[in-house]
Amino acid sequence: MSEDSCVPSSVEEEEEDGEKEKEREKLPPILTSSNTAAGGFERGDKSQFSTFSSFISTINQKKEASESSNSPTQLVIPNIKNVRDLPPLCLDVRQKHRISIDTVPPELKAPVPPEPSLPIRNKTLKDFQEDMEKAKSSGDWKTVHGFYLTTFDSFLELNAAFKKDVSLPFNTIEDSGINAKFVNTVYDALLNTPQDIQKCVLKGIINGLLQEWKGPRTKDDLRAYCILLQNPQFSNTSTYVIYAHLLRQIATLAEVDHHFLAHWFKKISQKRFKQLVDRLLQFISLRLFPAKPEEFPPMIKCTWWIPSATKVLALFNAANTLANPAVIPYTDFYNSTLDHIDLMEEYHNWQCYGNSHRFSFCQYPFVISIAAKKVIIQRDSEQQMINMARQSLVDKVSRRQRPDMNMLFLNVKVRRMHLVSDSLDELTWKRADLKKKLKVTFVGEAGLDMGGLTKEWFLLLIRQIFHPDYGMFTYHKDSHCHWFSSYKCDNYSEFRLVGALMGLAVYNSITLDIRFPPCCYKKLLSPPIVPCDQNTPVGNSNVTLEDLCQIMPELAHGLSELLSYEDNVEEDFYSTFQVFQEEFGVIKSYNLKPGGDKIPVTNQNRKEYVQLYVDFILNKSIYKQFAEFYYGFHSVCDSYALMLLRPEEVEILVCGSPELDMYALQRNTQYDGYLKTDLTIRYFWDVVLGFPLDLQKKLLHFTTGSDRVPVGGMADLNFKISKSETSTNWLPVAHTCFNQLCLPPYKNKKELKQKLIIGISNAEGFGLE
Repeated sequence: MSEDSCVPSSVEEEEEDGEKEKEREKLPPILTSSNTAAGGFERGDKSQFSTFSSFISTINQKKEASESSNSPTQLVIPNIKNVRDLPPLCLDVRQKHRISIDTVPPELKAPVPPEPSLPIRNKTLKDFQEDMEKAKSSGDWKTVHGFYLTTFDSFLELNAAFKKDVSLPFNTIEDSGINAKFVNTVYDALLNTPQDIQKCVLKGIINGLLQEWKGPRTKDDLRAYCILLQNPQFSNTSTYVIYAHLLRQIATLAEVDHHFLAHWFKKISQKRFKQLVDRLLQFISLRLFPAKPEEFPPMIKCTWWIPSATKVLALFNAANTLANPAVIPYTDFYNSTLDHIDLMEEYHNWQCYGNSHRFSFCQYPFVISIAAKKVIIQRDSEQQMINMARQSLVDKVSRRQRPDMNMLFLNVKVRRMHLVSDSLDELTWKRADLKKKLKVTFVGEAGLDMGGLTKEWFLLLIRQIFHPDYGMFTYHKDSHCHWFSSYKCDNYSEFRLVGALMGLAVYNSITLDIRFPPCCYKKLLSPPIVPCDQNTPVGNSNVTLEDLCQIMPELAHGLSELLSYEDNVEEDFYSTFQVFQEEFGVIKSYNLKPGGDKIPVTNQNRKEYVQLYVDFILNKSIYKQFAEFYYGFHSVCDSYALMLLRPEEVEILVCGSPELDMYALQRNTQYDGYLKTDLTIRYFWDVVLGFPLDLQKKLLHFTTGSDRVPVGGMADLNFKISKSETSTNWLPVAHTCFNQLCLPPYKNKKELKQKLIIGISNAEGFGLE
């Protein structure tokens, strides 16, 4: 494979210059860079990549692909000349917190170029299937070869073959006009055809990509891109040069064209959608870490490959976001290969060059796995801890005071009987030390905090604060989650404490047993960075009826019934734009809008009523409480790394995953004094694997201080079972700071089960740690 098949040469014969220059003058302006080839994914230099509104330059010259008897896996790609390097390709995540295509306002309308007339092609899906059957039985592939040769020869032919109706424009986002069933059948059959047919398809795609174009793309062009992107041949690494050029042309389309493509992509079937996403992820992975480097051009010659593929992947992520429900889980966009690159360099590049044109995967956080994001946050936190400790040391020395080790930590001393008040006082007085490593001491108890006391402090404090009698949070039995109490009070500082606790947990890699609904984490990232202007509202997110359903399903169901009510809403419900809430035994009313008590709810305004009602419950009625909670969390976690996270990912970082896989725990357990084949260990796992979920969670809580699984799964627990030389009359003992269970060699399974259940059901306080 020639190098200039990846980065085409820009050298022209002198006698062609005059003619070509005239053509270039008609093209849209191109953003250029003086050092494009050296930039991109190479870390040493800056590079320029395309923005949404940029256009790829024209290709003025093309060569005929040489016919070869080799398979398409050895296809020689023709030299492609006069392709200018790709213009800038990154929107900073600080400008758009997530790279996605939301609905484009009606006024954002690009002029629609006239659609060229399409050739008439009468072959139907049934005709094609019959041709395939005849070819397979007779061995004569001439008719099928002619169909593929003609169909993939140009963008116009693709539309002529696969457009539902060539007489209709199909210029809307609702319908791409593509006969998806026909496209799928043709592609499914392609890989079972002779090699010469597969080669002619690739050759036709090259011809289509080389066609010179001027001005905005038509909807027929977009349809052709959508069809070509689904070609299964692009799963083969030998076609990656062609695939890369296709991705580059799609990546550099205008933003309004991306808008159309995103809406069309969401209509693709789940199976095909997943295949396309996996193909793009594989393309990125193999370009980063090629199994056979000789199959690819040097990285410096094709720095635009990865940015182009990532940009197209962003369109699929946008399509997935637009679909309701999502076509595939957001975790399917994770690229685990990125776990093995220098993540902190990616992060620092993004921080330093965020608004420039230097590419970083952090601009597209949906491809970074939660495990990789945790690494970024942890290392960023560690660096902040080191900086704070260093500053404290410098301050001490500058004042000629004797430094001591305690100044390097956030030392929290609390009494068990005054846990909440002491904790609040400590965190308030030591606000400047919140970014130091946390160490907890329980007054009057002997114990060195190696991690276990910190875990216990978090668990006991959270349990006490969230108790219904404490009044800060309301537990909703239907949804099994807590929500902020809307009761008014003079001091909301304890909500700031809860926020700080969550921040400290993330900062110190502790998982908490908190049951907040997903919309809480969405509000926590609204915005992800604390605004400089203190008057700017925080914690207010765009909430929906679905968000309310996750907290108060009965209320959400009632409002949903109101929206679907077919009779006269005003006469039958007799409601106004008001909300009634009980506070300390007194019913109070609140207007949802000015003069709401005098505005009846009707069939015409009920949607507005429901939206205002949901906004009042989830935003306005608890604004002061949540604002303190927000500021408490961000007083510890004020890292730009938060901008990389989805609300669901924040929840996993704070609380861990509730999904337990005890078989995975068994596989990853270490032993000290035991072998995994010992009778006691076999008894133990027989008992534990047979436990109901609540006892399994108690065991996890007993040994690790939390009943949830950290981001890295059971393997990250470093769970260890040690042999205890004490009498078998004793109960098992756990060291939560080491995630260690000390297990006596019980004589039989019945005794082990009895002692284990007693131990895990009665564990609290330093005595059992």
